[in-house]
Amino acid sequence: MRVIVTRPQREAQRWVLDLSGLGLDAVALPLIQVGPVTDTSELVQAWQQLADYLAVMFVSGNAAAQFFISNQTLAPVFTAQTAIKTRAWATGPGTAKALLRAGVAPERLDAPPLDAGQFDSEALWRVVATQVHAGDRVLIVRGGDASGDAKVKPQGTGRDWFASQVALAGARVDFVVAYQRSAPAWSPRERELAQRAANDGSVWLFSSTEAVTNLRLALPEQSWTGARAVATHPRIALAAREAGFGVVWESRPTLTDVVAALKLCS
Repeated sequence: MRVIVTRPQREAQRWVLDLSGLGLDAVALPLIQVGPVTDTSELVQAWQQLADYLAVMFVSGNAAAQFFISNQTLAPVFTAQTAIKTRAWATGPGTAKALLRAGVAPERLDAPPLDAGQFDSEALWRVVATQVHAGDRVLIVRGGDASGDAKVKPQGTGRDWFASQVALAGARVDFVVAYQRSAPAWSPRERELAQRAANDGSVWLFSSTEAVTNLRLALPEQSWTGARAVATHPRIALAAREAGFGVVWESRPTLTDVVAALKLCS
């Protein structure tokens, strides 16, 4: 059984190494490409106004990494020593690790507990809801589509729902785009790999609905009824089923849980 890892390149390689280290045959086939924004003016403004925010919510590890890359020339923030008391909110352990690598002090970081049933916006809200009061401001750091207008509000039930909860608590929500997402251009070898993996017993590992969408766009005529997938969230699993995948398992996005789900496939 081969595992097709569809995360962006840097994350995909890390997952391939981890899965290979556990004896699994894994290969990277990124279905999302991540790059910097071309206009950083809104990021600069967000950093300048950081002290005005109760918290900054990061939708992913890429959002965290790119947000801090844009601030390389500025003084450290989100640390115990700084006068800025803004908190960092992470939707899951991967995002939390990215924030810790960026220098965020653990005592400034909020995220769902490791034993949470799922890692998403809903789980994060259960952790931070009591922090939000009328008049507060919350910044949501997200990605934008390289082919579209990066300033439009994000699509995605989780982030929209989170923003609505903050607004219902009487706080103001702002968004800033820290990176751009696009569908990668496949090489002939990668296209052949994807076509074979539709029927050869491989298991696709999906960590976003956008990856499923990009796969369908890349191979619009391909039937997926003979394909298998592990999805790291119920919304992603639904997208895979709607794409026509014959068998879809759901898993939390931790390495341990994903490996357990993959063993069900063998």
